[in-house]
Amino acid sequence: MLILLFQQTAWSQDSSYIKRTDTLLHHIPRRATRRSAMIPGWGQAYNKQYWKIPLVYGVLAIPASTYIYNNDWYQKTKFAYEARFKESNGDASDVTKIDPKLVNLSIGSIQSYRNIFRRDRDYSILYFLLAWGVNVVDATVSGHLKEFDINNNLSMRFAPYVQPSQQQSGVSLQLNFKSSHAK
Repeated sequence: MLILLFQQTAWSQDSSYIKRTDTLLHHIPRRATRRSAMIPGWGQAYNKQYWKIPLVYGVLAIPASTYIYNNDWYQKTKFAYEARFKESNGDASDVTKIDPKLVNLSIGSIQSYRNIFRRDRDYSILYFLLAWGVNVVDATVSGHLKEFDINNNLSMRFAPYVQPSQQQSGVSLQLNFKSSHAK
C-alpha cells in the first residue's frame, strides 16, 4: 500500500497565520494512466512495477523493428518500380541503381512486393499503437489494484434455505466481504 505522509500548508483568508495539517496522499491510478500514455513504462514505474518496464519496451520494439524493415524494403521496391517504369518509357538511367535482389524481377512482381511492404509497414504502426494502448491499460488496472486489500477476513458460507412463498428448498452461497475502510 503506497501512502505518503506530507505536510500541507493552508492559508486563512486574512493570511495572518499558517495552518498546518497532516494529510495522507493515496496512490492515484489516473496518474499511472496519464504517465503511461505519455511515456511507455512510466505508469509501471509509478506503480512500483519496475520489472514490467523491459517487457513494455520489448513488446514495443517488435512493431518498431518491423516498421523499419518494411519501410526500408518499401523504399527500395518503390524506387525499383519507378526505375522499371521509366525504363519502359525509354529512360534507363536509374536501372543500375536498383537493389541487386530486385534486378531480375518484372515490373509486376516489383509492384506486388511494393504493395506488400507498404501494407506491412502500415500494420506495424497499428500494432505499435495497439501495444502502447495495452501498456496504458496495464498501468491503469495495476494502479487500481495497488491498494486492493487481500487478507484472510474473506468468508464463504453454504446454508440451506427455504422459500415459503414458492414452497421450495435449496442451497445458497453467501459471500461476505468486509471493507477495511468501514468504520
